[in-house]
Amino acid sequence: MANEIRGTFSLAVALLCAATAAFAPGTARAGSGAEGAVLGEVAAPVRQSLKQQLLVRDPAPLWQWLDPDLEEELTRSIFAIGLAQPLREGKLAIALVDTTDLAHPRVAAINGDRMLYAASLPKIAVMLGAFEKAAEGRLVIDAETRVQLQRMIRRSSNTDATALMHKVGLDYIARTLISPRYRLYDPFRNGGLWAGKDYAPVGAWRRDPIDNLSHGATPMQIARFYYLLQTGQLVNPQASAEMKELLGHSAIHHKFVRGLEATDPTATVYRKSGTWGISHADGALVERRDGTTYIAAGIAEDPRGGEWLSQIIIQMNRLVGSGADLPRVRRTNVPGAPGSLSVSSGG
Repeated sequence: MANEIRGTFSLAVALLCAATAAFAPGTARAGSGAEGAVLGEVAAPVRQSLKQQLLVRDPAPLWQWLDPDLEEELTRSIFAIGLAQPLREGKLAIALVDTTDLAHPRVAAINGDRMLYAASLPKIAVMLGAFEKAAEGRLVIDAETRVQLQRMIRRSSNTDATALMHKVGLDYIARTLISPRYRLYDPFRNGGLWAGKDYAPVGAWRRDPIDNLSHGATPMQIARFYYLLQTGQLVNPQASAEMKELLGHSAIHHKFVRGLEATDPTATVYRKSGTWGISHADGALVERRDGTTYIAAGIAEDPRGGEWLSQIIIQMNRLVGSGADLPRVRRTNVPGAPGSLSVSSGG
């Protein structure tokens, strides 16, 4: 077993280093000279992070709570609304986590580990970086910063997002995401949350080393962010509560919010979405009046993606709470493993 772990680690490091060396921080794929040196700075902490991850408990092991019954129902529901083809083509990726019982969540995902362009959704990573740095005493979240955070999250202000990225530090944000504490960008899981470019018309600072995306995410890592938030594990309970409050009161009523307004208007939604061209993303923590809570995450690459997400949240809202008496399933999903029963292995 130890040899298998060491072999997996070595393979992951080799793949990551190869990918890191191949991708330039701008639009080109081939890097050299100073560009290669810059990317090497990211590779080093990632390599160290991988070593530590073998020893540190995952604070949000959603893959261990994959529920085949819920997954089957989710798949059937999405197929029923005519979205089987984009799922098969990898143009749609979703995850659902019933967190009504936080200690034993029920998880379902389709293409859950597939990383796609997520536009403004990774602004949640900028918010996390700000609170993490503040907890270290290296940043003061004063009145100006708090207003910037509100506009970035609730109105998706690109100007405020860019200002905050430089206030926090792009390198600091990246290191927070790949840290063993959060693992929100994890080479073992095909990446995850990444914010490697200003939200402004400039070149990318550092594209992610696996998929070469400037602003990317996987549904499962979006879901992990919200699970960590709901359990008070983002920085600390107080900071988690403050971030949750920022995620409430979205001023943009589309995608998940539009679907819930149509089917469950009394639900409270904490969310961040993203839209750019044909790319549509949304991630939300939903609290219903009946006591049910769940996390929804979705990314689509299609002009109709926003409407797809509105339809999908209606199906998810219908599914959560059902099968609550079924035994929780704890099993580890290994993406791409032969004979895997989980449809979340896409990506």
